[in-house]
Amino acid sequence: MQEDRLLKLLRNGDEQAFKQVFDQNQKHVINICYRFVGQKEIAEDLTQDVFVEVFRSIDRFRGNSKLSTWIYRIATTRSIDYLRAQKSKKRFAFLTSIEDSEICDKKLPDSVDINPDKNAQNEEIKKILHKALKTLPENQRIAFTLSKYDELSYKEIADILETSLPAVESLIHRAKKNLEKKLYKYFKN
Repeated sequence: MQEDRLLKLLRNGDEQAFKQVFDQNQKHVINICYRFVGQKEIAEDLTQDVFVEVFRSIDRFRGNSKLSTWIYRIATTRSIDYLRAQKSKKRFAFLTSIEDSEICDKKLPDSVDINPDKNAQNEEIKKILHKALKTLPENQRIAFTLSKYDELSYKEIADILETSLPAVESLIHRAKKNLEKKLYKYFKN
């Protein structure tokens, strides 16, 4: 279905159009949320919140980008808001909300090899990379994650972050440079 027609149906409260948008975007929204929060249940809750917001505020969608990009922007914003709320809570309690995140799993395949040394090494690499990613400034981490793990184009990232294409290019470039510095001692061989 063409996006213009789909939008018209959504704005008229059509349940089938709602279902179609949900089915087309749910997995990607869960993945975006999970990459930020690192916990499946929380990512699922955030995804539900995202789609509630999408359908409550569909009339505010201006059509400056694809509908999916607008939805991913909402997912990113919801995830960031969640993390900020968790950070505030951490100041008063010693909770860790994203320590168990497996943000790197998508790019590091599970080994079918029964070599425990190799499996341990892969796990160690994941931990090192995750730790380095957590030290990046928030805007760099978001742009880098959307690019490398969610495989979004720079244009889509610019739309999601509501910034310019050169700004996204710069954020990702700086993220790579910062990661290179942080990871050099681990991978210099």
